[in-house]
Amino acid sequence: MDLKECLQQAINAHASDVFIIAGLPVSLRKNNVISQFTEERLLPADTENILADIYRYAGNRDMKRLHETGDDDFSFAIKGLSRFRVSAYKQRGSLSAVIRIITFDLPDPHLLHIPDYVLHLGEGGKGMVLVTGPAGSGKSTTLACMIDQINQSQHKHIITLEDPLEYLHRHIQSVVSQREINVDTENYVSALRAALRQSPDVILLGEMRDYETIEVAMTAAETGHLLLSTLHTIGAANTIDRIIDVFPANQQKQIGVQLSTVLNAVVSQQLVPTVDGGMVPALEIMTVTPAIRNMIRENKIPQIDGIIYSSMKEDMISMDGSLLNLYKQGIITRDTALKYSTNADMLAKKL
Repeated sequence: MDLKECLQQAINAHASDVFIIAGLPVSLRKNNVISQFTEERLLPADTENILADIYRYAGNRDMKRLHETGDDDFSFAIKGLSRFRVSAYKQRGSLSAVIRIITFDLPDPHLLHIPDYVLHLGEGGKGMVLVTGPAGSGKSTTLACMIDQINQSQHKHIITLEDPLEYLHRHIQSVVSQREINVDTENYVSALRAALRQSPDVILLGEMRDYETIEVAMTAAETGHLLLSTLHTIGAANTIDRIIDVFPANQQKQIGVQLSTVLNAVVSQQLVPTVDGGMVPALEIMTVTPAIRNMIRENKIPQIDGIIYSSMKEDMISMDGSLLNLYKQGIITRDTALKYSTNADMLAKKL
């Protein structure tokens, strides 16, 4: 099987992911549905040959890490085709990979239904903005659009720390330094500490994985930088709980106080199917007001949901409020709104 031809057909089919796994035909994910792309099942020798081709396209990347650890994440590009993010791994003794398709061009946020308010969240001078949601919910795309908005309108130094690099940014108004973990730097923590000495205005941290990374990220936000990052959480209150709970019990009070001063906003998103067979993001947006800062500081985080749920402003809207708006606009069905809601009974009454 020719890898380049396979990827070309996946792009033509508007797929988001390609699955190369022994025992199955090549499969595609489109609009969150996985379907088989070819009829012929792949043998372990087939997947090994395809992986070897992928590594050749990635600048003859060494496969040693994959063979020794069983996992390897990286990105590569094929001229005239697209960029791709690869997660290569072993399963049942054979080599496998999931390939995420990333276009060369940055996406148009308006075609993706990303609100202007969210795009402009990145224009704040300092603090922390978090984009959260499950894997595959479009967090990286939203952040890329926010970075592009800064790049188009401000003279800043933007440093992105990603694992691996996805969207490539040109230097427009801003200087953009893009660093890939395990290629340009050792890990998130050391890269983030080094970034503080590189005269940054904006730091994009691909993911806040552990308490050490979160601790350095909060310090960066506290010292006058704007930090953008992601977490795999759904809902603003859950995000705050997750950050605080990562730390030991004796530090949680202090972290709550620190977080209340640096956090600017949380955008929680999930992709939901549209009536015409596409996907659209439903966004919960929490802008941190003095009342919310006080709730975080005093560990009254469950009360935050009530404030968000009772508001319908563009800077403060619940996930259910966003789903309700999409339903009213005829973009999604009633069943879809209820399926993805956080409080189905309450939303059903509004519908």
